[in-house]
Amino acid sequence: MAVEFLPELHKQFCLNLDKEKDTWEYFVTEHLRMGGAYWGITALDLLFGLDESRREELVQWILACQAPNGGFSGNVDHDPHITSTHYAVLVLSVYNALDRMDSNKVVEFVASLQQPDGSFAGDQWLEVDTRFSYNALSTLTVLNRLDAVDVTKATDFVAKCRNFDGAFGGVPGAESHAAYTFCAVGALALGSGLHHLDADALGWWLCERQTKSGGFNGRPEKQPDVCYSWWILSTLYTIDRLHWIDKDALINFVLQAQDTEAGGIADRPGNVPDVFHTFFGIAALSLLEYPGLKPVDPVYALPCEVVRSLHLPDRVLRE
Repeated sequence: MAVEFLPELHKQFCLNLDKEKDTWEYFVTEHLRMGGAYWGITALDLLFGLDESRREELVQWILACQAPNGGFSGNVDHDPHITSTHYAVLVLSVYNALDRMDSNKVVEFVASLQQPDGSFAGDQWLEVDTRFSYNALSTLTVLNRLDAVDVTKATDFVAKCRNFDGAFGGVPGAESHAAYTFCAVGALALGSGLHHLDADALGWWLCERQTKSGGFNGRPEKQPDVCYSWWILSTLYTIDRLHWIDKDALINFVLQAQDTEAGGIADRPGNVPDVFHTFFGIAALSLLEYPGLKPVDPVYALPCEVVRSLHLPDRVLRE
């Protein structure tokens, strides 16, 4: 059964996210608030529904999350982390407010997390994987400070995470996973390291993730999930293999996962929506040039107009 896209409901879903602050769900996701802000605000922007009336309130809250060491935390009074720092920089980019933060301290924080092998730790506890390589190189690219780290070592580490199937794990020797592959390819793109890829092998592995439902899974024999619509689609776009998948089937899968009463998009049809899958579903539709949405950049995961306003380099492979 054909389902239409419901942009107005999705706008209301995102705008209502922080209105019920006395719920169990709100309290247990307190540490994820910066990510939620990025997903919700960027989704609204792609929907032509950015709420400018709360711009100053949100910018002030983000600035209050910057720690003395320059990193941003997931919420006020939480510990700084490279992922929440990346989210903070992206949201400030959307709001054209990068000049409001202490950029030099952010650069120092990110640079301090690079390890001798070129990888990046997430925070002082030194967990390492390719997510943080992407966070670091994207943050520094947005701030025009890639010079602060050893980019060659960074891309060499990511290249070591490539497996025989052409895809990437979180660390060398780890199982290939679509989300880690997005981060790895994004990091290589930002660090001018796409020559480390076998685009055909990787493209084939990514295309094999499309299931009979039209949706993608993250690994073989797993269920499809809307978030992989973005992780895989953007990676295929970056390596110029987007034409290898069934786009109409994927669009239908995302549309079927919409909540037709309250708005929002779930991980798969019939489940409860959340802001994480709502953003990635909308971003995937945008990348597929679905009507009524702003174009999104596959590497930066920002509206293309924001990328242009920051004069960021185009990091997509052209063959």
